[in-house]
Amino acid sequence: MDRFYSLNHASIDFHFKQSARDFVVDEIPLYEFSGEGEHLILHVRKKNLSTMELVGILAKYLGIKNKEIGYAGLKDKHAMTKQYISLHKKYEEKLDKFEHEGIKILSKTYHNNKIRIGHLSSNRFYIRLKKVNPTDAKKIDEALNIISKQGMPNFFGYQRFGNDGNNHIDGEKIAKGEKKERNVKVRKLLISAYQSHLFNLWLSRRLEINSLVSSFNIKELENLLNMPKTEIKKLKIQEHPFKLIEGDIMEHYPYGRLFEFDQSEDDFKRFYKRDISVTGLLCGKKTRIATGLARDIEKDFDDDINADGARRYAWVYPTDIEGRFNNQEAQYELNFTLPKGSYATVLIEEIAKRRLI
Repeated sequence: MDRFYSLNHASIDFHFKQSARDFVVDEIPLYEFSGEGEHLILHVRKKNLSTMELVGILAKYLGIKNKEIGYAGLKDKHAMTKQYISLHKKYEEKLDKFEHEGIKILSKTYHNNKIRIGHLSSNRFYIRLKKVNPTDAKKIDEALNIISKQGMPNFFGYQRFGNDGNNHIDGEKIAKGEKKERNVKVRKLLISAYQSHLFNLWLSRRLEINSLVSSFNIKELENLLNMPKTEIKKLKIQEHPFKLIEGDIMEHYPYGRLFEFDQSEDDFKRFYKRDISVTGLLCGKKTRIATGLARDIEKDFDDDINADGARRYAWVYPTDIEGRFNNQEAQYELNFTLPKGSYATVLIEEIAKRRLI
């Protein structure tokens, strides 16, 4: 799927491939563990294994079911990742003898509750780009500086769509009852891929609108956007690169309640201060939809499917961004922190201004 990008520079040529050496993830938990309770909390490092493979290996070793092991989020397979998992502390003694070439238990503590999906604050990334020349290194510096100041679009990464990138096709058929999938987890995964696909299409359309607003005058935009002149004027005067539209659904950032954007000066200020952000639709039941002009755009990427929907931040703010160029090795190393659910590969694609695969 071709998409729009938020940055204006030309495509940057460098080599990047996910591997345990060049892609490192460190999970930051949502809360501090109490140090007491019936649940054993393990800080685990895995290499070239998915989170589900990690869980499966530990469950098999302990002779338990996978569901007895709790985790906060799924981490990349082709990477070196650190994350927290939980299980009953009665397995602690047996785990002391556990050995696996791709898994290392770094530390352990205890907590009153099991770790569940979503129980993480953010993820800290280390990424190495290769075959970088000095000119492109400066362009990367500039791109990171802009992202640090203004944020970035929160696309779903290519990992969401499977090895061939087509999971959303089966997901649509399953969601509409045109195909059956007995495995509940696989069914949910494929439908989610379809929801993610529509979200990405919508977000790309919104970025296209942002680009048009920046590139053309009001009279030209009347024909291009099919919007009233009064609304186009409101888009033109907005300071932020992501243009808010009447009827958008906003959410307090980095978490909080949803509410409708009413074009008030206060909402603009809070958006510029990163107190709130705009959301996009993950189509389905039991979710809030945009209204007005925002809905006119959103409805083209909505679908009536047999699954629960949700809203997702369309714009997020990476923090603690650091970049270092090694001229001798022609490599560029960067560190940054992203909120949960955001993809490091999307940030790299924003910098590269092209698809990575």
